Amino acid sequence: MLAITYFTFIVVFFPIGSPVLFGLLVLSEVFHLWQLAGYLHTVWPRKRKKEFDGSFEPAVAVYITVCGEPKEIIEETVKAALAMDYPDFAVYILNDGYVAKRDNWKEAETIAEQYGITCITRTKPGGAKAGNINNALRETQQPFVVVFDADHEPKAHFLTATMGYFIDEKVAYVQSPQYYKNNGLNQVAGGSWEQQALFFGPLLKGKDGVNASFMCGTNMVIRRTALEQVGGMSEQSIAEDFLTSILIHDKKWKSIYVDEVLAEGLAPEDFLSYYKQQFRWARGSLEVLFSYSPFRMKGLKISQKIQYLTSASFYLSGVVVFINLMLPLIYFYFGFEPLAIGTMTLALIFLPYIFFVIYTLQLSSNFTYTFRALSFGLSSFPIHMKAIWNTLRRSQNSFVVTSKTRLAGNYKHLVWPHLLFIVAVIAGVAVGVWREGFSASILSNLAWAALYIAIFIPFIQAAFEKEKVIKDEEHTEASVPIAKQKVKA
Repeated sequence: MLAITYFTFIVVFFPIGSPVLFGLLVLSEVFHLWQLAGYLHTVWPRKRKKEFDGSFEPAVAVYITVCGEPKEIIEETVKAALAMDYPDFAVYILNDGYVAKRDNWKEAETIAEQYGITCITRTKPGGAKAGNINNALRETQQPFVVVFDADHEPKAHFLTATMGYFIDEKVAYVQSPQYYKNNGLNQVAGGSWEQQALFFGPLLKGKDGVNASFMCGTNMVIRRTALEQVGGMSEQSIAEDFLTSILIHDKKWKSIYVDEVLAEGLAPEDFLSYYKQQFRWARGSLEVLFSYSPFRMKGLKISQKIQYLTSASFYLSGVVVFINLMLPLIYFYFGFEPLAIGTMTLALIFLPYIFFVIYTLQLSSNFTYTFRALSFGLSSFPIHMKAIWNTLRRSQNSFVVTSKTRLAGNYKHLVWPHLLFIVAVIAGVAVGVWREGFSASILSNLAWAALYIAIFIPFIQAAFEKEKVIKDEEHTEASVPIAKQKVKA
């Protein structure tokens, strides 16, 4: 109600300043309304009946997807998979290192031989991770498959906690959370986890309530017949799990989300790896939005279509953030503004609205949503805008595996838009004050710009922090793989 009231006052009651800027403001507020409505639709409490039978124990193929990750990481995941408490399963290493031209591709075969399991090494490229899984489907027979990324170590009860849901013959897949055990290592790893905590908490639990939870690449069990019905994992998108989930739901299958950490993995811990991961997710989701619109799929229920659209359209928020950044700068330098109103009038309507938005986020996340998660989400706007541009141009982007080792480097260039904004605000305020003094409009635009600067600070610090950590470690352990570190979970 507050959001609608705020929007109504902007559109109807306040005098318009620049028509162009007013149009951009209205566009951004329409998007905010859509996001808010989608979030409320997601987290609204619902009850869903789910069947579970712990005695249901069919044969399972456990796939560990590998593409040149360090030997130590793969080995830890293999050992954890073999230690699972379940009567009938076989572990396979899906080795994509050869087709990806990794120098260490033979290490996966050595590990498989050492632990007495099968290594399926692809020799014909195509389809990235989806192609790797589809290749393994042709070489295995089990009616159910589990997918783990190379760095995600399952707990002993992973299969006993998930397989019982397949007693319902319409359940196509069961997804469990991704948990980053190295989340306390540095700001990049911590920020990555805090973003994921919101997604794997209230968001996926809410999506599960309307049978719209989707596969997330790892820590998932899939029924072979459901996967075969849609032609295997989709190789048409770098977000193969997201698109495949839509296609499966379109065939009237069910999905289950288990809100329990059943495997522990690794967050990207350097800024470049985080950037590549976020770009891949953004690009894949936008491809689905523009090329495979859920509203065109007749098998999806309205609630499922809404959920898939809200997830995919999240990555359009980069444009809205950019608009919000430009509005105060345009006023500082040129004196144009979207609304010709007094500062306090707008604040009296805006402040209660934004307070309850933040409170809703906190309430639905059990008060675990952090400022750093907000910072990483909004500060990723250049990544989202690049993904939008590449999607509209239909440029080809290869599937990039997130690095599982520490990468040394200078990452200041990845936050240049944020640094440029800070410099532009400082100079712009000087221009604006010289023109009209500390007017109400200057102060209100300065407050808005200062808010975004505060939001950007943790993100900027993360880019600079990694360079320092690497330099310190080069004198000691020369960038040891994370899996060998003793880190506080």
